[in-house]
Amino acid sequence: MIASSEYTTPLRETIPLRDPSVMPNRVVDARMQIFDSLRNSPIPSHELIRNLGLYMLPMELKRYLFFSELYQQIVNVPGIIVEFGCRWGQNLAVLQSLRGILEPFHHRRMIVGFDTFDGFPEIAPQDGTATAVAAGAYNVTPGYEHYLEHLMALRETQSPLEDVRKFKIIKGRAEEEFAAWLEEHPETIVAMAYFDMDLYQPTADCLKLLKGRLTQGSIVGFDELNHAAFPGETTAVQEVLGLGSIALRRSPWSADECYYIF
Repeated sequence: MIASSEYTTPLRETIPLRDPSVMPNRVVDARMQIFDSLRNSPIPSHELIRNLGLYMLPMELKRYLFFSELYQQIVNVPGIIVEFGCRWGQNLAVLQSLRGILEPFHHRRMIVGFDTFDGFPEIAPQDGTATAVAAGAYNVTPGYEHYLEHLMALRETQSPLEDVRKFKIIKGRAEEEFAAWLEEHPETIVAMAYFDMDLYQPTADCLKLLKGRLTQGSIVGFDELNHAAFPGETTAVQEVLGLGSIALRRSPWSADECYYIF
């Protein structure tokens, strides 16, 4: 079932593909040329949608493989999947595809994404002073949450049980919205949670809310643990969970990304 509302506001680029200050110019230039090749592709549109791998960067393929590794470990675990800090929604789309491949008829495997869609809120002292950490950083284009919801609905038609809405996009501060979600859905068990908020306070608050909703075998993943630019995420895990009480694991497909199995 396709979303009834249509997103018509044109998207505009608000950030570069990567910060050129931390990459050689030839790498940045090559990426822009790949992007231009995609935008001006001679492949017919009905074929292009099935040949996007031509333009996929290796680090993005790596991320898909990382999430595949995680998802395969929760197929037999009941519960929903939540992502705290979904931004453009690529991880949600990957998880949606994996659900369609690995458990196409699991109609209760809801995927829920939380994000302010306005960038970082206020910054805590635990978040450090790196230039990447500033209020409003990592925002998206205005109204993007509507575009993402419409796109996810279209993507849902490509898997079985297309008439069952199995995702939810929630705008707002994750710690507040997740608390409201749990109050409205007291039955909630979380099979997988992925943290990509980068910051100390929302990560700590959501971890506290999450702890009582995990079952043995649930997976909790983190995008920026042990990352010098985002120390707040590690501090939150250290304070709420204790690094010595969980067995953090990384994957051959991950760099900063890691996870633990509850």
